Amino acid sequence: MTLINSVFTWFMKKRIHQIELFMKYPNEVQEEWFEQLIAGAENTEWGRKYQYKSIGNLNQFKERVPIQTYDTLKPYIERMLAGEQNILWPTEIRWFAKSSGTTSDRSKFIPVSEEALEECHFKGGKDMLTLYCNNRPDAKLFTGKSLTLGGSHQVSQLNTDTFFGDLSAVIMKNLPLWAEFYRTPDLEIALLENFEEKIEKMAQVTKDVNVTGISGVPTWNILLFKRILEITGKNNLLEVWPNLELYFHGAVNFTPYREQFKKLIPREDMYYLETYNASEGFFGIQDIEAPGEMLLMLDYGIFYEFMPLEYLGEEHPITLTLDEVELGKNYALVISTNAGLWRYLIGDTVRFTSLSPYRIQITGRTKHFINAFGEEVIIDNAERALDEACRQTGALIKEYTAGPVYFEDDKAGAHEWVIEFEKKPAEFDRFVDLLDETLRKINSDYDAKRFKDMALRRPIVHMAQKGTFFNWMKERGKLGGQHKVPRLANSREYLDDILKVLQPVN
Repeated sequence: MTLINSVFTWFMKKRIHQIELFMKYPNEVQEEWFEQLIAGAENTEWGRKYQYKSIGNLNQFKERVPIQTYDTLKPYIERMLAGEQNILWPTEIRWFAKSSGTTSDRSKFIPVSEEALEECHFKGGKDMLTLYCNNRPDAKLFTGKSLTLGGSHQVSQLNTDTFFGDLSAVIMKNLPLWAEFYRTPDLEIALLENFEEKIEKMAQVTKDVNVTGISGVPTWNILLFKRILEITGKNNLLEVWPNLELYFHGAVNFTPYREQFKKLIPREDMYYLETYNASEGFFGIQDIEAPGEMLLMLDYGIFYEFMPLEYLGEEHPITLTLDEVELGKNYALVISTNAGLWRYLIGDTVRFTSLSPYRIQITGRTKHFINAFGEEVIIDNAERALDEACRQTGALIKEYTAGPVYFEDDKAGAHEWVIEFEKKPAEFDRFVDLLDETLRKINSDYDAKRFKDMALRRPIVHMAQKGTFFNWMKERGKLGGQHKVPRLANSREYLDDILKVLQPVN
């Protein structure tokens, strides 16, 4: 296995030169992809509608093609689901990633072309390994197996030619044989639709495997880890998997989970690598050990535009290219892809932490914020404030959600939070004060609304019993995969739903 590990490590490192090229020439690489995408789709129904053949530059593309959402592309996608081809993309599309997103209960079916699988998702998976091996020359990852906790939806067949499932299920179904050899558990278990049955079977099977790497969403991985420790009677995962060295994570902010992982995996040199992989595409990979920022991957068949948030919702919004963005500003991400998503607003907001090379942080969702009183609190604000409150009170957070309390009679508004703690704060009132104080420090709009409690009063925080959010997600059919608890909402939709089942905590 040591020889195989050396061969795989050498092979992965060969890709580094190409990564360095797009880091050095980002605008040229993006321009080249723009031209390839336009030329590739000029004879599709979409390409004919917007006259792609005569598009000579980006400005013409922006003038002709409006910003798209799932709702605007849905009529085209429904025809593709029925088996029609050459609608949004020229090559045959048989696979669709099913996603409910975090802002809607409706199912979304994102087209996944062969090019998107090969040039984007698979390439991203290989680059995760490439960057890790480059940063860790002594890596022994390939001496064991990688544990992957995938989605909760089995691949299903709509008709003889069309299949859908969670993105992770679609990817696993199409993995090359060599990748399947290094993965655990086998597909029969990995693609089980019943999430609780999957956790149990995965725990029973993988506890005796030499696991060297793990990938998945932290929320669901922790459930698996705890079940494995229950079965084995061990104190931590290193007693189960002594050669464990790497954890790939994504989909949610890792900060609230970091302390839990340190206890579960008490290894000083454990490597945590963040990825930005969505149903719509693979966008970023952490390329340096410092957490919290990811290299924007520029040669995956995706052309990027960035919309300043002040233009969100306008009929003809301004969008920027890479050479126009600024550090520290929040942008809504707009993509055109080799699966036929054109000027597609995916719903995520990002901020650039570096312009050479281009590195980003995910700061939230375009619809996941609280702005009921002009305070504009985004997920990034919430995570930083919660992290500080936890740090100073010794608390650990498992899950949370928050929403507005509207003006009532003579009472000012407020933000109402439901928090499930892994470890309760030493002083709950101090925790609430620190949450409030930190939000005031990092968000001037929130601070202005809190002035003398005129628009916003002190936050209302409820402690939830352990298991509250798991049971709530289970009732909604959203366990596992890329499903995640909605963190912030500008309405009380999620909040009121959770408060109905909330039990008092002693």
